[in-house]
Amino acid sequence: MSPNFSLGKSEIWNRTVRGVKKVVRWIIALLVMATAVFVYVNYFHTFSEGYRAGTLQKFSRKGVIFKTYEGELILSGAGAENEIIISPEKFSFTMVNKDLVRQFDTLQGQNVIVHFIQKNGAVFWRGESKFLVDSVRSRR
Repeated sequence: MSPNFSLGKSEIWNRTVRGVKKVVRWIIALLVMATAVFVYVNYFHTFSEGYRAGTLQKFSRKGVIFKTYEGELILSGAGAENEIIISPEKFSFTMVNKDLVRQFDTLQGQNVIVHFIQKNGAVFWRGESKFLVDSVRSRR
């Protein structure tokens, strides 16, 4: 006689419920881990990092609840000798280093080089752009 035949219906039911609960716990744990990885990769992982050069066109403080500093560069296109930009491209960014506010304010309309970090997505407390600028210098 096998041991399973001696179990009552309630014991079989209890084992089944425990097994289902265990499977559900594993599924929930995997979903939580997958969500954490998704959020990290899309909003906190650095996708790329580099420099952009252009004319600082706009710099302002924006936001309803979370105030962030947003800016815009007009990137240098193919130009002639008199510096006329033939194909302008805009580069929108969010400034992350609040100590540079005065420096950005004084550089509007000038040629600058900024260092940026690109994320895969933007989060509302960090600004509107996926490009986060942490330093700037004037290009002479």
